[in-house]
Amino acid sequence: MSQLAIKSLSKSYGAFKVFDGLNLEAAAGEIVVIFGGSGTGKTILLRLIAGVEEPSSGTIAIDGHDVADIAPEHRGIGMAFQNFALFPHMSASENIATPLRAAGASESAVKAGVAKVAKLLKIDHVLNHAPRELSNGQKQRTALARALASEPGILLLDDPLRNVDAKLRFEMRLELPRLLRQTGATVLYVTQDYKEAMALGDRIAVLGGGGFIQTATPEDIYLKPANLSVARLFGDPSINTIDTTIKSETSKTSVSLGGVQIAIDNRYAALGGRNVTFAVRPEAVNISGTAGLVATVMAVTPLNERIVLLLRSDGGWEFLASLPSSAAHVPEPGTKLHATFAAAGTHLFDQHTGERLNG
Repeated sequence: MSQLAIKSLSKSYGAFKVFDGLNLEAAAGEIVVIFGGSGTGKTILLRLIAGVEEPSSGTIAIDGHDVADIAPEHRGIGMAFQNFALFPHMSASENIATPLRAAGASESAVKAGVAKVAKLLKIDHVLNHAPRELSNGQKQRTALARALASEPGILLLDDPLRNVDAKLRFEMRLELPRLLRQTGATVLYVTQDYKEAMALGDRIAVLGGGGFIQTATPEDIYLKPANLSVARLFGDPSINTIDTTIKSETSKTSVSLGGVQIAIDNRYAALGGRNVTFAVRPEAVNISGTAGLVATVMAVTPLNERIVLLLRSDGGWEFLASLPSSAAHVPEPGTKLHATFAAAGTHLFDQHTGERLNG
């Protein structure tokens, strides 16, 4: 296991700045997910750590040692790519053996190393197959096996499940954490899939706008997003939002939702008059009571494990509520009901900066 520390890391291509002043630490054996949309620099960050590219400024340290002058092959790093990148003229076994042979391992050590990682990833029965004879799932495991074969201290995974089918993707979300922990490597895992990020990471580092927006546990990312952008990135259906103003009276703090004043926690009393964005997770919308915001069911959409309702308040605000598929009663379109909002899934953000308000 190796510890990784990135300090004040910047990368530019001419006048185009990919990111500026990145800071991140990954403890030995930790799985850190780098999450963000296309073009945020996730793959470039991995390439910098691997030594394939050089940073414009800043440092990358492994176990406390700056690796600026260490060649990629001597950094103790394994990497797997989203497009598998297998050599088509080599068998699965030969592909997996490439880093071991590059390191000058004996043939007996190569054979033992390939067998060990192939057994771990359950591909020992296809070792003699060419890549064209492998399923996407087997290709993905072969690419991962190649990255693991040399027992690297640090493992960089660049969206490795992106090109596999939905069934395998789901299965690997469940299986990968166990496999990765068995290797003992420190892992940086890139993905654009928030479910993957939540399932795999000990921590998630959200990359965007040239830097890390928030680095925290999956639970804190979801329940305590640093700003509205992060809140919108995590969750399906997406978080409901409406711009409003905090009203603070002697014993009551509220916001207007579609023309109706709805009470919120009194810890926001000091923010009276502040323009905010009120946000609530669909699963935090409760429709079983007889008080709250009056709304009409506009549409009902079953989505396997949940049922999503599109609601419209009498004041015209449209928002979503998510019910478990096992719900005893699902209202029909046209039904009038009352909606309340669970505090744990409710957030206030500054309307102009988007930053979370803690009250």
